[in-house]
Order: sequence, then structure tokens, then C-alpha cells
Amino acid sequence: MSSGSTKGQPMIETRHQTELLALLRDEGPMSRVELGERLELPRARVAAEVTRLGELGLVEVAGPSASRGGRRSTLLRLAGDLRILGVDVGATSVGVAVTDAGCEVLGYTVEDCDIRQGPHAVLARVVELAEKVRQDAPGRLLAAGIGLPGPVAFAEGMPVAPPIMPGWDRFAVRDHLGGLLHCPVAVDNDVNAMALGERHSGVARSLDDLIFVKVGTGIGCGIVLGGKVYRGVAGTAGDIGHIRLDDYGPTCACGEVGCLEAYFGGSALARDALTLARSGRSAFLAGVLAENGEVTAHDVGLAAASGDFGAVNLIRDGGRRLGQVVASLVSFINPGMVVIGGGVAQLGHQLLAEVRSAVYRRSLPLATGNLPIVLSELGDTAGVIGSAWSAADRAFTLSS
Repeated sequence: MSSGSTKGQPMIETRHQTELLALLRDEGPMSRVELGERLELPRARVAAEVTRLGELGLVEVAGPSASRGGRRSTLLRLAGDLRILGVDVGATSVGVAVTDAGCEVLGYTVEDCDIRQGPHAVLARVVELAEKVRQDAPGRLLAAGIGLPGPVAFAEGMPVAPPIMPGWDRFAVRDHLGGLLHCPVAVDNDVNAMALGERHSGVARSLDDLIFVKVGTGIGCGIVLGGKVYRGVAGTAGDIGHIRLDDYGPTCACGEVGCLEAYFGGSALARDALTLARSGRSAFLAGVLAENGEVTAHDVGLAAASGDFGAVNLIRDGGRRLGQVVASLVSFINPGMVVIGGGVAQLGHQLLAEVRSAVYRRSLPLATGNLPIVLSELGDTAGVIGSAWSAADRAFTLSS
């Protein structure tokens, strides 16, 4: 299947070229000797591959290495004018970043955007925002990555039956966006992208086994095992928002009842906050409702920070339910870290305390004895960084 127009894109020719590019991305500038040692390749082979990558415009000289006595080696790095786009599409917002080939963010913008507008409108806006951020860091566009808030068939580059994305089912996002941007495109679930972002640039950097829990409009989990995202057979691994907690619970956006997301996603928090405001059980939220005509999950956080008893209880109850599910994941996967992010995670340490309490109480001491449960370090940029990382992987893959 095509990945959109890639006219003028450099064509990776060997597995060793892929490995060299990935190593320079992950480790930064290195000498030919270091590259050969790390990849266990003879000097002649490294020299030939580096020469070819230079001809393709992917690698350049970075200057001499630090002196260790004797002749100093020449360092190599990914070409400085290479650019990658990272896109994070949420239920109610879209963020677009331009990075260098090492996935360092050079320009970033985010704005409100309703996923229910459909793929043509949303992706057209993505392209407009991409043009805007690329003005901050001009260069050669190598690839783009995009995270979507629903199940994604990773190999085909398209969402499949996403509950909160009407009109997106089996829409060829990879092909369509690739045609608009004229570069290879990688498409993944947004939480998988966030997990990658945290693993490579955030609080979980260099950890090979972790779970990233996104609590936003919906709830999802990115699972990293052995340094790679685990997606499952159909790409739905980590869809914890639709784990049923109660056969008689509230109706979820997926059509079922009692899902975790129906209790503690952003929409559920806003629903319960509205009930508190109308009943008068939260003076703070009642005031917000009178002033704005609505209440949001963000307002719940503000109310809780002010000491509002009703809002604090909402967070405690939701954190307890979330912790119950995370505890099961910890017992099953035994990760090295649990990272919590997404818009609702801005509720902060009250939420974190409830999740920690539930996990430490429900999971085996051996699994939790040295288990950090922390808030995301990257915040809004976790998704765009992870998407850029996936895009670089795609661009550096052996051309077929």
C-alpha cells in the first residue's frame, strides 16, 4: 500500500543504513569508529554506508571529537536541515510540532479542534498548522507522524471503528496526509505516541518497560515492552478506558455501560461536575456554572485546589477507579514505571495520590517495591514528540 507521495525522498538501501541513522538519532554525533563498534561492523563497511548516507543528504560532518591524545576523530551527525512533523490529534484539540532529525522540538502550536468535524477538515487544518510551524524552522521535510484518539490499524495507517471519531472509520489517514505533505507518514494511537515521547524524551527516558496512562476526554494506555510499543494483534492493546467496572454503571461513548471512561474521562468529570453545581453541593462549581453556563474537567481541578469538598471527592473517586485498573496492569505487565498524562492529569497530585494508593494496596509488593508512579514530564508535547519518533523510524526504514 502506498504511503502517499514521497517524490524526492531519500531511499534507504540497506539494513545497516537504517541502524546507523537510528543510532545517530538516539545517541547524537558519533565517530565512524564508535559507529562500527556499536553496530559491530568493519571500518570499510561503515565508511561505505556513511558515504552513501552523505550522498543521500542524511548525514553530515559535525566536527572533530574531543581529544584523547593523538589524532582526533571526525564526528558524524544527522543532517542539520532535516525536519520531521509530529502531530497529536485529540478529541478537542490538535497539536503540531516541527523537530530536527533527533526529534528535538523546534516549533510547536496547539489549538482547539473538534475531531467530529471529520478527517478531511481536521487533516486540512493539520497541514495549515504544519506550514505555520515550519516557518519557525525551515528545512527539508523528511517524514510526519500523527497520533489519533482511537484504535489504529498501524500497518495500514488508518483508524478502525473509533468510538469518538465519527466519519473516520477506515479512512486512509496515512495515504491522505502523505499526499498532502509529500512525505512518508506514520499513524498510531495517540496514547502509544505519548508513551514513546515519554520513553525517549521525558521522565521515562531510556526505560524499556513502562506504561503510560492518558486521562483526557477518554482514557487509554500505551504499553512499552522491550523498548517497543506493544500494540497487540489488531492494534487495540491498552484500550483500558473501556474495561467494564460495573454492569449497571453510566453509559459510555462506546455504547456499553460501566466503562472506566464513563466514570472518569474528561466528559464524565464535566457531567458529574454539572450535577454538583446544579445541586448546590459545590459552591465553587455553582459559581462557575452561573458565570460561564458550563463546567469542565479543568474547573473541577480549580475547585479542588481551592478546597471544594465536592470536587475533591470527584477526584478521589475517579482516581480510585483508575488506580484499580492500573493495579491490574501492574500485576500483569510488571513495568518499570507508570506515567500518567493527558488533560485530566492536570488535576495533579490529588489524582496521583489516589492512583498510587490503589496500586500499592492492590498489587504484589514485589511488583510495586521499586515502582515509580509519576505525572508526565512532557505534558502537551509528549504526543508530538512520540509521533515524530515514529515518523523517523518510518523514514529510516529500508525502502521496499
